Amino acid sequence: MSYRAGERVRVSSRGHAGHHRTPAYLRGKTGTVQRTQGSFRDPETLAYGGDGLPARELYRVSFQQRDLWPDYAGHATDRLWVDLYEHWLESVP
Repeated sequence: MSYRAGERVRVSSRGHAGHHRTPAYLRGKTGTVQRTQGSFRDPETLAYGGDGLPARELYRVSFQQRDLWPDYAGHATDRLWVDLYEHWLESVP
């Protein structure tokens, strides 16, 4: 599935053993796609000697800080931008 800039997405909350590039504190959180970064070999399989194919889309996704940290005391508009691979993202209805 491809995502577009401005689209809301949720980070999968599935468990994953071993190497992955998705921070645990983002699992289950909803953000907004800012842009597509391109297609790259999958670092989760490259870490174990695989070829990283098929390549996966990488997205820049922004999250409101207050949605990530319950006690966040900063400005209400503060955001965190993270690069996430497509297979970690889910559509938000």
